[in-house]
Amino acid sequence: MDKERIRVPHGEIHVIKSRCKGCEFCVTYCPRDVLELSDEMNEKGYHPPRLVHPDQCVACGLCELLCPEFAIFVVTEDGGD
Repeated sequence: MDKERIRVPHGEIHVIKSRCKGCEFCVTYCPRDVLELSDEMNEKGYHPPRLVHPDQCVACGLCELLCPEFAIFVVTEDGGD
């Protein structure tokens, strides 16, 4: 029996907390529920996202694309953006 293997990429999410305005787009639209809003506040008084399931990130980049403040970015496991 032939089996086809599909490699799923893994991403590392970086949050620039000082830029975040707590819009929740990254949290709401993450297809793998990797993020949630943290209890801590940044210097602007907003709750930035925090990673709750970082191992589930598939580097789709949706969080990065949706962030209006450019406060989040994804680095793939091979080191590229």
